[in-house]
Amino acid sequence: MFEALSDRLQRVFGKAGRKGKLSRSDVEAVLREVRVALLEADVNVQVVRSVIEEIKSELIGKEISGGLTPAQEVVKSVHEKLVELLGEKHEPLTFSPVSPTVVMMVGLQGSGKTTTAAKLAKMLKAQGKVPMLVAADVYRPAAVDQLKVLGKEVGVPVFHTEGKPADMALEAVKQARSLGSDVVIIDTAGRLHIDDAMMQELEQIKAAVDPIEVLLVVDAMTGQEAVNVAKTFDDRVGITGVILTKMDGDARGGAALSVKRVVGKPIKYVGVGERLDMLEPFHPDRVANRILGMGDILTLIEKAQRAFDQQKAAEMEKRLLEGEFTLEDMREQLRALRSMGSIESIIDMLPGIGGLKQMLKGAKINEKELIHMEAVINSMTPEERRNPSIINSSRKRRIAKGSGTSVQMVNRVLKQYQQMRKMMKGLKKGRKGMKKIKGLPFGGIDLDFMKMFR
Repeated sequence: MFEALSDRLQRVFGKAGRKGKLSRSDVEAVLREVRVALLEADVNVQVVRSVIEEIKSELIGKEISGGLTPAQEVVKSVHEKLVELLGEKHEPLTFSPVSPTVVMMVGLQGSGKTTTAAKLAKMLKAQGKVPMLVAADVYRPAAVDQLKVLGKEVGVPVFHTEGKPADMALEAVKQARSLGSDVVIIDTAGRLHIDDAMMQELEQIKAAVDPIEVLLVVDAMTGQEAVNVAKTFDDRVGITGVILTKMDGDARGGAALSVKRVVGKPIKYVGVGERLDMLEPFHPDRVANRILGMGDILTLIEKAQRAFDQQKAAEMEKRLLEGEFTLEDMREQLRALRSMGSIESIIDMLPGIGGLKQMLKGAKINEKELIHMEAVINSMTPEERRNPSIINSSRKRRIAKGSGTSVQMVNRVLKQYQQMRKMMKGLKKGRKGMKKIKGLPFGGIDLDFMKMFR
């Protein structure tokens, strides 16, 4: 999401000079570029003006800290300001001391509110909570059916009755108590634009159930309009936090960098993809690191921990140490890697990767490569997956036809598998053996990395 801002800021910081003290001209030259970068990222004009003035007052005449260059001093100051703008620290959901905790989801139509409600329920369920969804959008066609389908997919009950949304929400809270649900997530109606009738209905629901959280779902792609929407909802209903959706798109980042300063309410979660497991806690420091090209290793580790089943990983590790590695093991790792998100998003989280990103700028990452590899393995018989040496020319043709790929793709998968087996043998021999292996392993997989870029 922040790619354009990140690229521009990283180019800017090389211009900070090499003197032991930052002069006014040095600082102003760099901050002019920072100002343009922030405005191009659609950050609120008033926010940009105040941020630039704050950084300037901190830097002019400042002695360079020990071990830092002027450019690094500027980066340090901009990083601190970005973290402050984004909210300083992650603010998780607040839970009521008396069950159930009521969470009210509000927002305009098309912001992804219903899907986000289901994503939140899935996340809370994984944390050991017992959530219930409430289909209180009685106006949008199929809104109730959509939530019921999503609720079934995540394994969470969906409550809906006829009548006014406020009465329905109150009845849902009573039902949650009797069923033992400790979190009630109310999906309210949206509109194509803000209107008084919608706001009155939201006020009535809030008065009826007294939610501990009122979360505004806004589309990050709408830029500054998202900030204006947040301010209006806060003035009328009183929100406690924001969830930004479509953060995996090509939005410029202005909403994320403006909403906390303008509205005074934190961004609690962000939607980073369409799948129901793609809702993530918003960590301001990690996002600031990514904007400045410093990577986000902590989020990458958390993604990997969620993707790789710990018990399966332990079993696989045992087999690897015994010298066993089959195509079924390779398939498990391919699936886990795909569940972590796009290759592009993984690259963004790696520190010091800015040079590679510039080198690959404009290249298209072929995400289908992983899908095709898994399809090839799925088309094999169990015996072929356990003993690929029996795969001859006729078997390859059958596998290619069954997977909808080509014999060349089958050969590529088998080659990848042999490289990985060689790598696993190197693991047994220690670091010395690992150095002899060519390729770029990721989580045990030689992705034949450059072939992912077309």
